[in-house]
Amino acid sequence: MMVTLVGAGPGDKGLLTLKGAERILAADVVLYDRFVSGDILAMIPDAAEKINVGKNAGNHPVPQGEINRLLLEYAQQGHNVVRLKGGDPFVFGRGGEELELLAENGIPFEVVPGVTSAIAGATYAGIPITHRDYASSFHVITGRAKNDGPTNIDYDALVRANGTLIFLMGVAVIGDICEGCVAAGMDADMPAAVVENATTGVQRKFVGTVGALPAITFENNVQSPAVVIIGKVCALSGRYDWYIKKPLLGRRIVVARTKPGVSKLSDGLKELGCHVIEMPCPKIVPLPFSPDKARDCSWLAFTSGTGVNVFFDALVEGGIDIRSLSHVKIACVGAETEKELNRRAIRADYCPLEYNGAALARGLCERMKQGERLFIARAKDGAEGLTRILTEGGIAFDDVAIYDKINAQKQIAVGGFDFAAFTSSSAVERFVESAADPTGAACTASPTGAAGVEFTGVKAVCIGERTAASAKSYGMDIYISKESTINSMIEKIKELCAENGH
Repeated sequence: MMVTLVGAGPGDKGLLTLKGAERILAADVVLYDRFVSGDILAMIPDAAEKINVGKNAGNHPVPQGEINRLLLEYAQQGHNVVRLKGGDPFVFGRGGEELELLAENGIPFEVVPGVTSAIAGATYAGIPITHRDYASSFHVITGRAKNDGPTNIDYDALVRANGTLIFLMGVAVIGDICEGCVAAGMDADMPAAVVENATTGVQRKFVGTVGALPAITFENNVQSPAVVIIGKVCALSGRYDWYIKKPLLGRRIVVARTKPGVSKLSDGLKELGCHVIEMPCPKIVPLPFSPDKARDCSWLAFTSGTGVNVFFDALVEGGIDIRSLSHVKIACVGAETEKELNRRAIRADYCPLEYNGAALARGLCERMKQGERLFIARAKDGAEGLTRILTEGGIAFDDVAIYDKINAQKQIAVGGFDFAAFTSSSAVERFVESAADPTGAACTASPTGAAGVEFTGVKAVCIGERTAASAKSYGMDIYISKESTINSMIEKIKELCAENGH
């Protein structure tokens, strides 16, 4: 039993601390804020209870007192509880208040610091908050008072300090902040900046002066979360802004996940500054089957890395010695599937150069001898092309569904992104099933959709010909990577963005 306050940082998953990640992975219950990024929320174990206690300015669906009570109750039930907070728990995060009730009731707790947006927002905008020639101190101030009442900021003291001023939760009152600084004697031409959605792929930065910043903020419709920075160091932003040089900054790419774990495609795009709209991967549900039946076959075929893992996990659970399959030859399709086999110290006897089930079936028709039987271990409702080719080739086989995939529901508004990246035909199908028009109306898996949604405007970057054929069948504009690899897909997206002037 333990309650841990974890600072999730400002948004970029890479800024989460290792200790914070460890506590999230070990949690039974997680209470999280609205500014915690989806990447970090995806790290929460499936078995953990997830509770959204996020607040908006002036709108607190779950009052602070209720959050405190929930922490206490779950801890008293013996759970490991994580309170996941944006930024740092003790930097205007009300972390101190959330510990009071726990301390009164003798509940053990710990606090894992997080990277505060006060520093990260400036850093990702190329603004050093201290500099020998400009500022020897920095001051972090909240723009929001208790119960959303009027702030009581000593602007005279702040201006006299002559350091860098950083206001969190201040975009709604930026006019009051700038007026207060000028009224306290600050030059209206003092450099100032506002950074919206700091450290994310949709970060925006606007630099001006204290006198002009409120108008700049209003004209550009800057929204929370945003960091307001005032001080001479803001003048360095143009020279030191490293983040704006990311080649895909501001680009919106849809990635349909097909398996759990780390997504090399998503992470690679984010590293280039992309805002990735990630469709959650399906939940894998193992189905009951008899691995013993594979022992009666001459060949064993896998069409996915998931199938490899589910099959061999079933061997372990069933107490079956893998050496009982020593006479069985193994075939697989795709580099990732082969990689999962290699992780178990198994080398495939056959893997086609083309990454699709049809190529696998054609290759097996050429290799299997008269009287041999094939055991296909794959997902429920697998593509019919594989079994059709095997049947036409006179191959005897058992097509065994060893797992099912349950898709997470997440609607994607068509038109709200630059490209959709697909690593398989099933990813295309998942995207179409989850598509919606810009108003949010859902559509069905057809070229135009039940709500009249057309996919002709969707620019689809595909990993291979078969995936491209699936996307093309829905009228999408297709672009195929030079090689069937994640790196090649990323290069293709960079190339397309450059061609379009991004």
